[in-house]
Amino acid sequence: MVKVACVGNSITYGSGLKDRHTDSYPMVLGRMLGEGYEVQNFGLGGRTMLRKGNRPYIFENRFRAALAFTPDIVIIKLGTNDSKPENRIYVSEFVDDATALVDSFLMLPSKPKIFLCYPAKVYNDGLGGISDSIIIADIIPRVDEVAKKLNLPTIDLHTVTEGMPQNFPDNVHPNEQGAIAIANTVYKAITEQTKK
Repeated sequence: MVKVACVGNSITYGSGLKDRHTDSYPMVLGRMLGEGYEVQNFGLGGRTMLRKGNRPYIFENRFRAALAFTPDIVIIKLGTNDSKPENRIYVSEFVDDATALVDSFLMLPSKPKIFLCYPAKVYNDGLGGISDSIIIADIIPRVDEVAKKLNLPTIDLHTVTEGMPQNFPDNVHPNEQGAIAIANTVYKAITEQTKK
């Protein structure tokens, strides 16, 4: 059984969906991957990659649970909340903080394959000061920097969620169709990497 840990914020958790236990992107991904895979959702709303962010993921029980799961594959989708005004002032620390989080998984005995995701598109600058322009200018380049530094693949969830405002009813969180678009993209990344 290949164990897949989906680490992230409210988009991973499935906030805003009628039934997140069925329709969040990790649950859709699990159905796409099918037998032989166990996908678990370790998403937690409002969390940041930044340790000095208002709600750092790395200090949460969900993070420790993701490590205890000893996954074979880890999908990390954080960065959206890091674009909020109170968090972006620490953005220069993003690379170091992301590296520390990734290293925690790399040290596991399961030696997981880790994918870093770009944050999904945010429409009309979303809830709580979340800013798409900050995501583009400050977060995505740093995700790339971490990926290059640690030789990790990236998954571009930003481009794939552009041009579908109807699938992001509150401008930040995907509806069922948006979650499917994210799951599809992650599925392709996993299956392409496992063929190598």
